[in-house]
Amino acid sequence: MTTATEIFRGARDFLLEHREDYATAYAGFQWPRPEHFNWALDWFDAVAEGNDRTALHIVEEDGGEVRLSFAEMSERSDRVANWLRDRGVRPEDRVLVMLGNQAELWETALAAMKLRAVVIPATPLLGPADLRDRVERGRVRHVIARAEDTAKFEHVPGAYTRISVGGLPVAGWEPYEDVYAAPAEFVPDGPTLADDPLMLYFTSGTTARPKLVEHTHTSYPIGHLATMYWIGLKPGDVHLNISSPGWAKHAWSNLFAPWNAEATVFIHNYTRFDAARLMAEMDRAGVTTFCAPPTVWRMLIQADLSQLSTPPREVVAAGEPLNPEVIEQVRRAWGVRVRDGFGQTETAVQVSNSPGQVLKTGSMGRPSPGFRVELLDPVSGAPGAREGEIALDLSARPVGLMTGYHGDADRTAEAMAGGYYRTGDVASRDEDGYLTYIGRSDDVFKASDYKISPFELESALLEHEAVAEAAVVPAPDELRLAVPKAYVVLAAGWEPGPDTAKVLFEHSRQVLAPYKRIRRLEFGELPKTVSGKIRRIELREATAGGSDAEYREEDFR
Repeated sequence: MTTATEIFRGARDFLLEHREDYATAYAGFQWPRPEHFNWALDWFDAVAEGNDRTALHIVEEDGGEVRLSFAEMSERSDRVANWLRDRGVRPEDRVLVMLGNQAELWETALAAMKLRAVVIPATPLLGPADLRDRVERGRVRHVIARAEDTAKFEHVPGAYTRISVGGLPVAGWEPYEDVYAAPAEFVPDGPTLADDPLMLYFTSGTTARPKLVEHTHTSYPIGHLATMYWIGLKPGDVHLNISSPGWAKHAWSNLFAPWNAEATVFIHNYTRFDAARLMAEMDRAGVTTFCAPPTVWRMLIQADLSQLSTPPREVVAAGEPLNPEVIEQVRRAWGVRVRDGFGQTETAVQVSNSPGQVLKTGSMGRPSPGFRVELLDPVSGAPGAREGEIALDLSARPVGLMTGYHGDADRTAEAMAGGYYRTGDVASRDEDGYLTYIGRSDDVFKASDYKISPFELESALLEHEAVAEAAVVPAPDELRLAVPKAYVVLAAGWEPGPDTAKVLFEHSRQVLAPYKRIRRLEFGELPKTVSGKIRRIELREATAGGSDAEYREEDFR
Protein backbone atom coordinates (compact mmCIF):
# COMPACT_ATOMS: atom_id res chain seq x y z
CA MET A 1 0.00 0.00 0.00
CA THR A 2 1.36 3.41 -0.99
CA THR A 3 1.66 5.75 1.98
CA ALA A 4 0.85 9.48 2.03
CA THR A 5 4.59 10.12 2.44
CA GLU A 6 5.39 8.14 -0.71
CA ILE A 7 2.63 9.86 -2.69
CA PHE A 8 3.91 13.28 -1.65
CA ARG A 9 7.55 12.41 -2.32
CA GLY A 10 6.70 11.11 -5.79
CA ALA A 11 5.05 14.40 -6.78
CA ARG A 12 7.86 16.43 -5.26
CA ASP A 13 10.59 14.40 -6.96
CA PHE A 14 8.85 14.78 -10.33
CA LEU A 15 9.08 18.57 -10.00
CA LEU A 16 12.70 18.40 -8.84
CA GLU A 17 13.58 16.18 -11.80
CA HIS A 18 12.06 18.67 -14.24
CA ARG A 19 12.94 21.87 -12.39
CA GLU A 20 14.23 23.51 -15.61
CA ASP A 21 11.88 21.76 -18.04
CA TYR A 22 8.65 23.71 -17.73
CA ALA A 23 6.83 21.99 -20.59
CA THR A 24 7.32 18.52 -19.12
CA ALA A 25 6.62 19.66 -15.57
CA TYR A 26 3.41 21.43 -16.53
CA ALA A 27 2.13 18.60 -18.75
CA GLY A 28 3.01 15.77 -16.39
CA PHE A 29 2.48 17.06 -12.87
CA GLN A 30 -0.42 15.59 -10.93
CA TRP A 31 -1.43 16.91 -7.53
CA PRO A 32 -1.14 14.37 -4.73
CA ARG A 33 -4.64 13.93 -3.29
CA PRO A 34 -4.29 11.51 -0.35
CA GLU A 35 -7.31 10.82 1.82
CA HIS A 36 -5.26 11.33 4.97
CA PHE A 37 -2.27 13.65 5.24
CA ASN A 38 -0.48 15.49 8.01
CA TRP A 39 2.54 17.34 6.66
CA ALA A 40 4.30 17.56 10.03
CA LEU A 41 3.93 13.84 10.72
CA ASP A 42 3.91 12.32 7.24
CA TRP A 43 6.53 14.52 5.63
CA PHE A 44 8.62 16.59 8.04
CA ASP A 45 9.11 13.83 10.63
CA ALA A 46 9.87 11.33 7.87
CA VAL A 47 12.54 13.62 6.44
CA ALA A 48 13.85 14.49 9.90
CA GLU A 49 14.50 10.96 11.15
CA GLY A 50 18.24 10.74 11.86
CA ASN A 51 18.77 13.90 9.80
CA ASP A 52 21.43 16.21 11.26
CA ARG A 53 21.38 18.72 8.40
CA THR A 54 20.38 22.25 9.39
CA ALA A 55 16.66 22.89 9.05
CA LEU A 56 16.58 26.37 10.62
CA HIS A 57 19.37 28.93 10.92
CA ILE A 58 18.58 32.28 12.56
CA VAL A 59 21.11 35.13 12.89
CA GLU A 60 20.17 37.95 15.23
CA GLU A 61 21.09 41.59 14.80
CA ASP A 62 23.56 41.33 17.72
CA GLY A 63 25.31 38.37 16.10
CA GLY A 64 23.65 35.66 18.17
CA GLU A 65 22.72 32.51 16.26
CA VAL A 66 20.36 29.56 16.48
CA ARG A 67 20.93 26.43 14.41
CA LEU A 68 18.54 23.50 14.62
CA SER A 69 18.73 20.30 12.61
CA PHE A 70 15.74 18.53 11.07
CA ALA A 71 16.00 15.90 13.81
CA GLU A 72 16.08 18.55 16.54
CA MET A 73 13.07 20.39 15.08
CA SER A 74 11.13 17.14 14.96
CA GLU A 75 11.88 16.34 18.60
CA ARG A 76 11.21 19.89 19.80
CA SER A 77 7.86 20.02 18.03
CA ASP A 78 6.91 16.68 19.61
CA ARG A 79 7.60 18.14 23.04
CA VAL A 80 5.61 21.28 22.22
CA ALA A 81 2.70 19.17 20.94
CA ASN A 82 2.63 17.08 24.10
CA TRP A 83 2.79 20.17 26.31
CA LEU A 84 0.05 21.99 24.39
CA ARG A 85 -2.18 18.93 24.52
CA ASP A 86 -1.76 18.90 28.29
CA ARG A 87 -2.97 22.50 28.28
CA GLY A 88 -6.17 21.61 26.48
CA VAL A 89 -5.31 22.12 22.80
CA ARG A 90 -7.57 19.75 20.85
CA PRO A 91 -8.17 19.00 17.17
CA GLU A 92 -9.67 21.99 15.32
CA ASP A 93 -9.09 24.34 18.27
CA ARG A 94 -8.09 27.79 17.02
CA VAL A 95 -4.60 28.85 18.12
CA LEU A 96 -3.55 32.43 17.49
CA VAL A 97 0.25 32.52 17.13
CA MET A 98 1.85 35.96 17.38
CA LEU A 99 5.61 35.42 17.31
CA GLY A 100 8.57 36.91 15.50
CA ASN A 101 11.20 35.08 13.46
CA GLN A 102 12.26 32.85 16.35
CA ALA A 103 12.65 29.09 16.71
CA GLU A 104 9.43 28.84 18.75
CA LEU A 105 7.44 29.96 15.71
CA TRP A 106 8.50 26.93 13.66
CA GLU A 107 8.21 24.57 16.63
CA THR A 108 4.66 25.76 17.27
CA ALA A 109 3.64 25.47 13.61
CA LEU A 110 4.75 21.84 13.46
CA ALA A 111 3.26 21.03 16.88
CA ALA A 112 -0.13 22.51 16.01
CA MET A 113 -0.25 20.45 12.81
CA LYS A 114 0.54 17.31 14.76
CA LEU A 115 -2.36 18.11 17.11
CA ARG A 116 -4.68 18.91 14.18
CA ALA A 117 -5.24 22.34 15.71
CA VAL A 118 -5.96 25.32 13.45
CA VAL A 119 -3.33 28.05 13.44
CA ILE A 120 -4.24 31.72 13.02
CA PRO A 121 -0.92 33.42 12.21
CA ALA A 122 -0.62 37.01 13.45
CA THR A 123 2.17 39.52 13.03
CA PRO A 124 3.51 41.12 16.25
CA LEU A 125 2.78 44.49 14.60
CA LEU A 126 -0.94 44.07 15.29
CA GLY A 127 -2.59 46.25 17.90
CA PRO A 128 -5.44 45.49 20.34
CA ALA A 129 -8.22 46.39 17.88
CA ASP A 130 -6.90 43.98 15.24
CA LEU A 131 -6.43 41.30 17.88
CA ARG A 132 -9.98 41.68 19.16
CA ASP A 133 -11.22 41.14 15.62
CA ARG A 134 -9.08 38.04 15.16
CA VAL A 135 -9.97 36.52 18.52
CA GLU A 136 -13.69 37.14 17.98
CA ARG A 137 -14.07 36.19 14.32
CA GLY A 138 -11.48 33.43 14.56
CA ARG A 139 -13.13 31.95 17.69
CA VAL A 140 -9.69 31.67 19.27
CA ARG A 141 -9.25 29.14 22.09
CA HIS A 142 -5.52 29.60 22.72
CA VAL A 143 -2.99 32.43 22.26
CA ILE A 144 0.79 32.04 22.00
CA ALA A 145 2.55 35.42 22.02
CA ARG A 146 5.87 37.02 22.86
CA ALA A 147 6.06 38.22 26.46
CA GLU A 148 6.55 41.81 25.31
CA ASP A 149 3.27 41.64 23.38
CA THR A 150 1.06 40.19 26.11
CA ALA A 151 -0.08 43.66 27.28
CA LYS A 152 -1.92 44.04 23.95
CA PHE A 153 -4.34 41.35 25.09
CA GLU A 154 -5.35 43.10 28.32
CA HIS A 155 -8.42 44.51 26.60
CA VAL A 156 -9.04 41.56 24.26
CA PRO A 157 -11.86 39.60 25.92
CA GLY A 158 -12.16 35.84 25.70
CA ALA A 159 -11.68 32.64 27.67
CA TYR A 160 -8.55 31.62 25.80
CA THR A 161 -5.41 29.92 27.12
CA ARG A 162 -2.57 32.41 27.38
CA ILE A 163 1.02 31.29 26.70
CA SER A 164 3.95 33.72 26.71
CA VAL A 165 7.27 33.15 24.95
CA GLY A 166 10.57 34.56 26.23
CA GLY A 167 11.13 37.46 28.58
CA LEU A 168 10.12 37.64 32.23
CA PRO A 169 7.15 35.66 33.60
CA VAL A 170 3.80 37.35 32.91
CA ALA A 171 0.95 37.09 35.41
CA GLY A 172 -1.89 35.00 34.01
CA TRP A 173 0.26 33.63 31.18
CA GLU A 174 1.91 30.20 31.13
CA PRO A 175 5.63 30.19 30.23
CA TYR A 176 6.36 28.49 26.92
CA GLU A 177 9.83 27.53 28.17
CA ASP A 178 8.25 24.67 30.14
CA VAL A 179 7.64 22.79 26.87
CA TYR A 180 11.19 21.42 26.79
CA ALA A 181 10.52 19.30 29.87
CA ALA A 182 7.59 17.57 28.14
CA PRO A 183 7.95 14.00 26.80
CA ALA A 184 9.97 13.71 23.59
CA GLU A 185 7.76 11.08 21.95
CA PHE A 186 4.45 12.22 20.46
CA VAL A 187 1.58 9.87 19.65
CA PRO A 188 -1.22 11.41 17.53
CA ASP A 189 -4.80 11.23 18.77
CA GLY A 190 -5.94 9.92 15.39
CA PRO A 191 -5.55 10.25 11.61
CA THR A 192 -5.69 13.63 9.89
CA LEU A 193 -8.13 13.98 7.01
CA ALA A 194 -6.42 15.77 4.15
CA ASP A 195 -9.26 18.29 3.96
CA ASP A 196 -9.29 19.10 7.68
CA PRO A 197 -8.70 22.81 8.38
CA LEU A 198 -5.10 23.79 9.11
CA MET A 199 -4.77 27.58 8.87
CA LEU A 200 -6.97 30.66 8.99
CA TYR A 201 -5.36 33.74 7.47
CA PHE A 202 -6.64 37.27 7.87
CA THR A 203 -5.74 39.02 4.62
CA SER A 204 -3.82 42.29 4.78
CA GLY A 205 -6.86 44.40 3.92
CA THR A 206 -5.60 46.87 1.29
CA THR A 207 -9.14 47.94 0.43
CA ALA A 208 -11.55 46.59 3.04
CA ARG A 209 -11.96 44.65 6.27
CA PRO A 210 -9.61 41.64 6.23
CA LYS A 211 -11.08 38.43 4.84
CA LEU A 212 -10.63 35.16 6.73
CA VAL A 213 -9.02 32.66 4.34
CA GLU A 214 -9.26 28.97 5.25
CA HIS A 215 -6.59 26.45 4.22
CA THR A 216 -6.42 22.71 4.79
CA HIS A 217 -3.74 20.12 5.51
CA THR A 218 -3.26 19.85 1.74
CA SER A 219 -3.98 23.27 0.23
CA TYR A 220 -0.88 24.91 1.71
CA PRO A 221 1.53 22.05 2.53
CA ILE A 222 0.98 20.22 -0.78
CA GLY A 223 -0.03 23.34 -2.72
CA HIS A 224 3.38 24.85 -2.09
CA LEU A 225 5.06 22.20 -4.17
CA ALA A 226 4.29 24.73 -6.91
CA THR A 227 6.06 27.42 -4.88
CA MET A 228 9.07 25.14 -4.42
CA TYR A 229 9.16 24.69 -8.20
CA TRP A 230 8.93 28.42 -8.89
CA ILE A 231 11.73 29.34 -6.50
CA GLY A 232 13.90 26.55 -7.88
CA LEU A 233 14.61 24.99 -4.49
CA LYS A 234 16.36 21.65 -4.20
CA PRO A 235 17.71 19.54 -1.33
CA GLY A 236 20.64 21.14 0.49
CA ASP A 237 19.80 24.71 -0.52
CA VAL A 238 20.02 27.57 1.96
CA HIS A 239 16.94 29.71 1.42
CA LEU A 240 16.41 33.27 2.60
CA ASN A 241 12.94 34.74 2.34
CA ILE A 242 12.32 38.21 3.72
CA SER A 243 8.80 38.24 5.06
CA SER A 244 7.06 39.16 8.27
CA PRO A 245 5.63 36.32 10.37
CA GLY A 246 1.86 36.37 10.34
CA TRP A 247 1.46 36.78 6.60
CA ALA A 248 0.90 34.08 4.01
CA LYS A 249 4.20 34.61 2.20
CA HIS A 250 6.02 33.65 5.40
CA ALA A 251 4.35 30.23 5.30
CA TRP A 252 4.95 30.00 1.55
CA SER A 253 8.69 30.48 1.64
CA ASN A 254 9.82 30.15 5.25
CA LEU A 255 8.01 26.92 6.02
CA PHE A 256 6.41 24.80 3.33
CA ALA A 257 8.39 25.42 0.12
CA PRO A 258 11.90 25.10 1.60
CA TRP A 259 11.10 22.13 3.82
CA ASN A 260 9.23 20.46 0.96
CA ALA A 261 12.61 20.60 -0.80
CA GLU A 262 14.62 19.61 2.31
CA ALA A 263 16.39 22.98 2.24
CA THR A 264 17.62 25.11 5.13
CA VAL A 265 15.48 28.08 6.19
CA PHE A 266 17.83 31.01 6.86
CA ILE A 267 16.68 34.11 8.73
CA HIS A 268 18.50 37.36 9.46
CA ASN A 269 16.63 39.35 12.09
CA TYR A 270 17.02 43.13 12.03
CA THR A 271 15.14 46.12 13.39
CA ARG A 272 16.20 48.46 10.59
CA PHE A 273 17.02 47.29 7.07
CA ASP A 274 20.74 47.42 6.32
CA ALA A 275 21.58 46.23 2.81
CA ALA A 276 25.32 45.85 3.49
CA ARG A 277 24.76 43.77 6.64
CA LEU A 278 22.15 41.62 4.90
CA MET A 279 24.51 40.83 2.03
CA ALA A 280 27.33 40.05 4.46
CA GLU A 281 25.13 37.56 6.30
CA MET A 282 23.97 36.05 2.98
CA ASP A 283 27.60 35.46 2.04
CA ARG A 284 28.48 34.02 5.44
CA ALA A 285 25.48 31.65 5.49
CA GLY A 286 25.95 30.57 1.88
CA VAL A 287 22.47 31.58 0.74
CA THR A 288 21.68 29.86 -2.56
CA THR A 289 18.08 30.97 -3.08
CA PHE A 290 16.60 34.35 -2.16
CA CYS A 291 13.09 35.78 -2.16
CA ALA A 292 12.14 39.33 -1.22
CA PRO A 293 9.20 41.68 -1.74
CA PRO A 294 9.55 44.58 -4.21
CA THR A 295 10.08 47.07 -1.37
CA VAL A 296 13.23 45.23 -0.29
CA TRP A 297 14.48 44.86 -3.85
CA ARG A 298 14.05 48.60 -4.38
CA MET A 299 16.06 49.30 -1.21
CA LEU A 300 18.75 46.81 -2.23
CA ILE A 301 19.44 48.50 -5.55
CA GLN A 302 20.06 51.77 -3.70
CA ALA A 303 23.11 50.03 -2.18
CA ASP A 304 26.27 48.62 -3.76
CA LEU A 305 25.13 45.16 -4.86
CA SER A 306 28.72 44.15 -5.61
CA GLN A 307 29.22 43.77 -1.84
CA LEU A 308 27.65 40.31 -2.20
CA SER A 309 30.61 38.21 -3.33
CA THR A 310 28.61 35.03 -4.01
CA PRO A 311 25.13 35.89 -5.35
CA PRO A 312 22.34 33.32 -4.92
CA ARG A 313 21.69 30.86 -7.73
CA GLU A 314 17.96 31.70 -7.75
CA VAL A 315 16.34 35.05 -6.91
CA VAL A 316 12.61 35.74 -6.95
CA ALA A 317 10.14 38.46 -5.98
CA ALA A 318 6.54 38.28 -4.81
CA GLY A 319 3.88 40.34 -3.10
CA GLU A 320 3.51 42.91 -5.85
CA PRO A 321 4.92 42.97 -9.39
CA LEU A 322 8.59 43.93 -9.59
CA ASN A 323 9.42 46.71 -12.01
CA PRO A 324 11.68 45.87 -14.98
CA GLU A 325 14.26 48.53 -14.09
CA VAL A 326 14.90 46.86 -10.72
CA ILE A 327 15.28 43.46 -12.38
CA GLU A 328 17.83 44.86 -14.83
CA GLN A 329 19.95 46.47 -12.11
CA VAL A 330 20.14 43.17 -10.21
CA ARG A 331 21.05 41.31 -13.41
CA ARG A 332 23.93 43.69 -14.10
CA ALA A 333 25.28 43.38 -10.56
CA TRP A 334 24.70 39.70 -9.74
CA GLY A 335 24.42 38.06 -13.13
CA VAL A 336 21.03 36.52 -12.27
CA ARG A 337 17.49 37.51 -13.21
CA VAL A 338 14.89 38.19 -10.55
CA ARG A 339 11.95 35.98 -11.47
CA ASP A 340 8.46 37.22 -10.66
CA GLY A 341 5.64 35.07 -9.36
CA PHE A 342 1.97 35.74 -8.77
CA GLY A 343 -0.17 34.26 -6.02
CA GLN A 344 -2.40 35.27 -3.16
CA THR A 345 -3.12 34.40 0.45
CA GLU A 346 -5.93 32.33 -1.05
CA THR A 347 -3.55 30.22 -3.16
CA ALA A 348 -0.03 29.01 -3.71
CA VAL A 349 1.87 30.56 -6.63
CA GLN A 350 -0.47 30.52 -9.64
CA VAL A 351 1.76 32.06 -12.29
CA SER A 352 5.53 32.25 -12.31
CA ASN A 353 8.79 32.44 -14.16
CA SER A 354 10.38 29.12 -13.22
CA PRO A 355 14.12 28.34 -13.51
CA GLY A 356 15.64 27.81 -16.92
CA GLN A 357 12.80 29.41 -18.86
CA VAL A 358 12.90 32.25 -21.37
CA LEU A 359 12.10 35.43 -19.45
CA LYS A 360 10.10 38.19 -21.08
CA THR A 361 10.52 41.71 -19.75
CA GLY A 362 7.52 42.71 -17.68
CA SER A 363 5.93 39.25 -17.72
CA MET A 364 5.23 37.29 -14.55
CA GLY A 365 5.52 34.03 -16.50
CA ARG A 366 3.20 31.14 -17.22
CA PRO A 367 0.76 29.09 -15.12
CA SER A 368 2.43 27.00 -12.42
CA PRO A 369 2.31 23.20 -12.67
CA GLY A 370 -1.08 22.08 -11.38
CA PHE A 371 -2.85 25.40 -12.08
CA ARG A 372 -5.14 25.93 -15.07
CA VAL A 373 -5.26 29.71 -15.40
CA GLU A 374 -7.81 31.54 -17.54
CA LEU A 375 -8.36 35.21 -18.34
CA LEU A 376 -12.05 36.09 -18.11
CA ASP A 377 -13.47 38.65 -20.51
CA PRO A 378 -14.44 41.78 -18.53
CA VAL A 379 -17.82 42.04 -20.29
CA SER A 380 -19.00 38.47 -20.93
CA GLY A 381 -17.04 36.72 -18.20
CA ALA A 382 -16.05 34.04 -20.72
CA PRO A 383 -12.58 32.46 -20.59
CA GLY A 384 -9.98 32.83 -23.32
CA ALA A 385 -9.61 36.62 -23.29
CA ARG A 386 -6.33 38.19 -24.32
CA GLU A 387 -6.79 40.59 -21.43
CA GLY A 388 -9.00 39.97 -18.43
CA GLU A 389 -9.36 38.86 -14.84
CA ILE A 390 -6.98 36.11 -13.73
CA ALA A 391 -9.04 33.08 -12.74
CA LEU A 392 -8.52 29.41 -11.87
CA ASP A 393 -10.59 26.75 -13.61
CA LEU A 394 -12.44 24.86 -10.87
CA SER A 395 -13.20 21.90 -13.15
CA ALA A 396 -9.51 21.10 -12.60
CA ARG A 397 -9.47 22.54 -9.09
CA PRO A 398 -5.87 22.90 -7.92
CA VAL A 399 -4.89 21.55 -4.52
CA GLY A 400 -3.23 24.90 -3.80
CA LEU A 401 -6.50 26.82 -3.46
CA MET A 402 -8.27 27.77 -0.24
CA THR A 403 -11.43 26.07 0.95
CA GLY A 404 -13.11 29.47 0.96
CA TYR A 405 -13.64 32.56 3.11
CA HIS A 406 -14.40 31.21 6.54
CA GLY A 407 -17.79 32.22 7.86
CA ASP A 408 -18.66 34.15 4.70
CA ALA A 409 -20.60 31.93 2.28
CA ASP A 410 -21.70 34.88 0.14
CA ARG A 411 -18.15 36.12 -0.44
CA THR A 412 -16.97 32.59 -1.17
CA ALA A 413 -19.77 32.08 -3.69
CA GLU A 414 -18.90 35.37 -5.37
CA ALA A 415 -15.22 34.43 -5.62
CA MET A 416 -16.05 30.97 -7.03
CA ALA A 417 -18.90 32.01 -9.36
CA GLY A 418 -19.33 30.41 -12.76
CA GLY A 419 -16.88 27.58 -12.19
CA TYR A 420 -13.85 29.83 -11.69
CA TYR A 421 -11.98 31.19 -8.72
CA ARG A 422 -11.68 34.90 -9.50
CA THR A 423 -8.56 36.65 -8.22
CA GLY A 424 -9.63 40.26 -8.76
CA ASP A 425 -6.38 40.87 -10.66
CA VAL A 426 -6.12 41.74 -14.36
CA ALA A 427 -3.49 40.48 -16.79
CA SER A 428 -2.84 40.04 -20.51
CA ARG A 429 -1.63 36.87 -22.24
CA ASP A 430 0.66 36.75 -25.29
CA GLU A 431 0.89 34.18 -28.06
CA ASP A 432 3.37 32.07 -26.05
CA GLY A 433 1.13 31.87 -23.00
CA TYR A 434 3.08 34.40 -20.91
CA LEU A 435 1.00 36.56 -18.59
CA THR A 436 1.72 40.22 -17.88
CA TYR A 437 0.23 41.83 -14.81
CA ILE A 438 -1.88 44.95 -15.35
CA GLY A 439 -3.27 45.63 -11.88
CA ARG A 440 -6.04 45.01 -9.43
CA SER A 441 -9.36 45.30 -11.19
CA ASP A 442 -10.25 48.22 -8.92
CA ASP A 443 -6.87 49.95 -9.52
CA VAL A 444 -7.06 50.11 -13.33
CA PHE A 445 -8.74 53.34 -14.48
CA LYS A 446 -9.58 55.32 -17.60
CA ALA A 447 -8.20 58.68 -18.71
CA SER A 448 -9.70 60.26 -21.83
CA ASP A 449 -11.33 56.86 -22.45
CA TYR A 450 -7.92 55.11 -22.48
CA LYS A 451 -7.34 52.29 -20.01
CA ILE A 452 -4.44 53.04 -17.65
CA SER A 453 -2.41 50.40 -15.81
CA PRO A 454 -0.85 51.97 -12.70
CA PHE A 455 1.86 49.30 -12.68
CA GLU A 456 3.06 50.27 -16.17
CA LEU A 457 3.35 53.94 -15.22
CA GLU A 458 5.04 53.16 -11.92
CA SER A 459 7.59 51.02 -13.76
CA ALA A 460 8.32 53.89 -16.14
CA LEU A 461 8.92 56.27 -13.23
CA LEU A 462 11.25 53.79 -11.53
CA GLU A 463 13.51 53.92 -14.58
CA HIS A 464 14.62 57.36 -13.37
CA GLU A 465 17.39 57.45 -10.80
CA ALA A 466 15.47 59.92 -8.62
CA VAL A 467 12.64 57.48 -7.88
CA ALA A 468 12.89 54.87 -5.12
CA GLU A 469 9.18 54.00 -5.03
CA ALA A 470 6.07 55.22 -6.81
CA ALA A 471 2.32 54.66 -6.80
CA VAL A 472 -0.07 55.93 -9.47
CA VAL A 473 -3.78 56.62 -8.94
CA PRO A 474 -6.45 58.56 -10.87
CA ALA A 475 -6.90 62.26 -10.11
CA PRO A 476 -10.16 63.99 -11.05
CA ASP A 477 -9.95 66.15 -14.18
CA GLU A 478 -12.71 68.23 -15.76
CA LEU A 479 -11.60 67.55 -19.34
CA ARG A 480 -10.33 63.97 -19.25
CA LEU A 481 -12.48 62.70 -16.32
CA ALA A 482 -9.28 61.41 -14.70
CA VAL A 483 -5.53 61.82 -15.18
CA PRO A 484 -2.61 59.82 -13.74
CA LYS A 485 -1.19 61.17 -10.53
CA ALA A 486 2.04 59.79 -9.07
CA TYR A 487 3.03 59.68 -5.44
CA VAL A 488 6.83 59.42 -5.35
CA VAL A 489 9.37 58.41 -2.73
CA LEU A 490 12.71 59.89 -3.74
CA ALA A 491 16.05 58.10 -3.80
CA ALA A 492 18.92 59.33 -1.64
CA GLY A 493 20.43 62.57 -2.90
CA TRP A 494 17.21 63.97 -4.37
CA GLU A 495 15.13 66.65 -2.70
CA PRO A 496 11.38 67.17 -3.08
CA GLY A 497 10.48 70.40 -4.82
CA PRO A 498 9.68 71.99 -8.17
CA ASP A 499 13.10 71.22 -9.70
CA THR A 500 12.74 67.50 -9.11
CA ALA A 501 9.08 67.57 -10.18
CA LYS A 502 10.10 69.20 -13.46
CA VAL A 503 12.71 66.50 -14.08
CA LEU A 504 10.20 63.73 -13.50
CA PHE A 505 7.53 65.31 -15.70
CA GLU A 506 10.13 65.57 -18.48
CA HIS A 507 11.04 61.91 -17.97
CA SER A 508 7.35 60.97 -18.15
CA ARG A 509 6.99 62.81 -21.47
CA GLN A 510 10.01 60.98 -22.88
CA VAL A 511 9.05 57.43 -21.96
CA LEU A 512 5.24 57.39 -21.97
CA ALA A 513 2.62 57.84 -24.66
CA PRO A 514 0.76 61.17 -24.35
CA TYR A 515 -2.42 59.61 -22.95
CA LYS A 516 -0.39 57.79 -20.25
CA ARG A 517 1.79 60.67 -19.10
CA ILE A 518 1.97 61.62 -15.45
CA ARG A 519 -0.05 64.82 -15.15
CA ARG A 520 0.21 65.39 -11.40
CA LEU A 521 2.86 64.51 -8.87
CA GLU A 522 3.34 64.59 -5.12
CA PHE A 523 6.29 63.63 -2.94
CA GLY A 524 6.03 61.71 0.32
CA GLU A 525 5.90 58.30 1.94
CA LEU A 526 3.47 55.69 0.66
CA PRO A 527 0.81 54.28 3.00
CA LYS A 528 1.22 50.54 3.36
CA THR A 529 -0.35 47.60 5.10
CA VAL A 530 1.67 45.91 7.84
CA SER A 531 2.63 43.29 5.22
CA GLY A 532 4.19 46.01 3.04
CA LYS A 533 1.60 46.39 0.28
CA ILE A 534 0.76 49.88 -0.91
CA ARG A 535 -2.69 51.02 0.20
CA ARG A 536 -3.78 52.68 -3.02
CA ILE A 537 -7.26 53.18 -1.61
CA GLU A 538 -5.81 55.76 0.80
CA LEU A 539 -4.03 57.51 -2.06
CA ARG A 540 -7.20 57.54 -4.17
CA GLU A 541 -9.15 59.04 -1.30
CA ALA A 542 -6.46 61.66 -0.66
CA THR A 543 -6.33 62.52 -4.35
CA ALA A 544 -10.09 62.93 -4.60
CA GLY A 545 -9.91 65.49 -1.80
CA GLY A 546 -7.20 67.55 -3.50
CA SER A 547 -3.79 68.57 -2.15
CA ASP A 548 -1.81 71.78 -1.93
CA ALA A 549 1.40 69.73 -2.10
CA GLU A 550 0.92 68.39 -5.63
CA TYR A 551 2.66 69.62 -8.77
CA ARG A 552 0.90 69.79 -12.14
CA GLU A 553 2.51 69.11 -15.48
CA GLU A 554 0.95 72.18 -17.10
CA ASP A 555 2.80 74.42 -14.63
CA PHE A 556 6.16 73.42 -16.14
CA ARG A 557 5.53 74.07 -19.81
